Formats: sequence, C-alpha cells, structure tokens
Amino acid sequence: MPLKNGLIPIITLSGMGLSMIIGGSVIVETVFNIPGMGRLAVTSVLNQDYPYVQGIILMVSTFILLINLAVDLTYGWLDPRIRYS
Repeated sequence: MPLKNGLIPIITLSGMGLSMIIGGSVIVETVFNIPGMGRLAVTSVLNQDYPYVQGIILMVSTFILLINLAVDLTYGWLDPRIRYS
C-alpha cells in the first residue's frame, strides 16, 4: 500500500513532464531542423497560415487533455479514497 501512495506525486510529475515535452518539441524541431508538428507550427505562424495553426493547436491541446485525464483516472486507481462525484 505505501508504494501506491508514493506513486501519486510521480504520476503528477510524469503528466506534467509529458506536457512539457510536447511544448519543447517546437523548440527542438526548429533548432535542429527536424520535420515535425513543432516546425510546421512555427512555419505556419510565420507564413500566416492560420488553419494549420488552429489544427496543430487543436491536436496538441487534445493530446494534453488526454494526458491530464489519464493522470486523474490513475489517481482514483492508486488511492481508492479519491473519488470524483
């Protein structure tokens, strides 16, 4: 049981870390000239191609939302005292 209680902060930090990795991909892909969603977002903003920017923001925000949902559901599995009503 102590292991499950100790996993709650680790799950929280891993969820935050995944969100930062997604945000950091913009910088890494731009600096190292790697083709990906981050570089597409930067070039779309510079070219004022707003439908691409909206699509990328929608995809990234949906992915981060799913990560946060998984973290919250994991809380309930790790500690049965945590219940959402």
